[in-house]
Amino acid sequence: MAKEQTLSIVKPDAVGNNNIGSIISYLEKSGLQVVAMKMLHLSKEQAGEFYAIHKERPFYGDLVKFMTSGPVLVMALEGENAVAQNRKVMGATNPEQAEVGTIRRDFAKTLDENAVHGSDSLDNAKIEINFFFKPNEICARTR
Repeated sequence: MAKEQTLSIVKPDAVGNNNIGSIISYLEKSGLQVVAMKMLHLSKEQAGEFYAIHKERPFYGDLVKFMTSGPVLVMALEGENAVAQNRKVMGATNPEQAEVGTIRRDFAKTLDENAVHGSDSLDNAKIEINFFFKPNEICARTR
């Protein structure tokens, strides 16, 4: 097993529903550690750049609108196989298909407003973490 870092975003729906603490608890109980965190309200430009990979897809405009509809909490997480572990605890993108006990099953209401984002690969995790955090903002867990 390899210690990795990944990005997690608590999306505007989950922030608005006051689920931040519960979601962090799910992540920590799964073995992941928060090594950086900040709350911000994404601008249209930031959201557009972050989700640029989806620019040609029909849902892109709605995704940018949703991600700018309220504050988000961005976190860099660390742990054994962090990318896969985070995706496992998030659950399927569609909350109706997510397993019981996953974040999306317990906190998301729809496919479009699905509570959290998580990096889908180690390469994307590095890109996404660098999008939101400077190297000196990542805090090694020493205890």
